Amino acid sequence: MSAETPAAPGHNEHYLRVFRRNFRAWRGTRPFWAGLFVMLGGLPIAYFPYANLQIGHLTLAMATTAGAGSLIIGVLLVVLGFSLWFQKHVRTFAGVAAILLALVSIPVSNLGGFLIGFLLALIGGAMAVAWVEGAPPAPEQADTKGTGGAPEGAVAPGTAVADGVDKSNDLSGTSPGNEANGRHSAG
Repeated sequence: MSAETPAAPGHNEHYLRVFRRNFRAWRGTRPFWAGLFVMLGGLPIAYFPYANLQIGHLTLAMATTAGAGSLIIGVLLVVLGFSLWFQKHVRTFAGVAAILLALVSIPVSNLGGFLIGFLLALIGGAMAVAWVEGAPPAPEQADTKGTGGAPEGAVAPGTAVADGVDKSNDLSGTSPGNEANGRHSAG
């Protein structure tokens, strides 16, 4: 093997490089960032009602009567984030549920985790609803087009060849030849 010969992918490569390439391929097939935002939104919503802030010898507790509700909302958001990662076909349901839970967290858990968790969950839910899996690339075909834009030997749409005479088979009466274009005159 000469110095100019590149190594085959997967051979003699560092395992971190292989892991990174596989992770990027996995991440590209699902709403990864939406799931991450939803999970990160659930953490402050669940954490702040149970947190104790120490300022010198002063302890500031954010505990509310709805602490259990905050914990449930936060845990549900984290579970929805994981489901976006591993069950990509539920992305619409998980996205709408994340948006609704983020909205419910405003009155229930300290303004939705001081608006941090609310905004992260809201953005993640919107990203999940908007995510669409990319279509696989189409195989390239050889150019077989003739001069008219249709493949050679093909009949142009809207025409039929019968006994060598071109005859229109457009029954709607909206062909460009009669200039109707689907519009009817109102008498």
